[in-house]
Amino acid sequence: MKRLVARLWRLMRGSLQWRVLWVAHAKFVVGVTGVVRNEGGEVLLLKHRLWSPRHPWGLPTGFAAKGEEFSATVVREVKEETGLDVVAGRLVRVRSGYRLRVEVAYEAVYVGGTLRIDPFEILEARWFRADELPTGLQEAHRELIRGIEPS
Repeated sequence: MKRLVARLWRLMRGSLQWRVLWVAHAKFVVGVTGVVRNEGGEVLLLKHRLWSPRHPWGLPTGFAAKGEEFSATVVREVKEETGLDVVAGRLVRVRSGYRLRVEVAYEAVYVGGTLRIDPFEILEARWFRADELPTGLQEAHRELIRGIEPS
């Protein structure tokens, strides 16, 4: 049976193979998070309007656009949400398993810009030391912050 399936697969080729894969597998959105630090090692946290009132604080986060490199998503999302400019660094986490979402996280470094929050999504933006994180911070984001030492 396996040989028959393998033979049929090879005969299909190209776009037909991709259609079968598309139907057979889950579709994912990619959430991208930035662990943004300033020159003093403080981390940028945002109080998100659209998140749970019990856990509104978190890192800058957003969904990757189709065809967008994930490191570019960090740069874009931070700019859109805060007006700040960052440079994305190394990839620090990739996880799947939360329904149809894949989570990706990058280190990032603040390089300039003027703080100007997006009032639709963000209530407040502040820099925090790793030992003074606010209550109401997403636990997964707390783990990211504590797991990445400032360079």
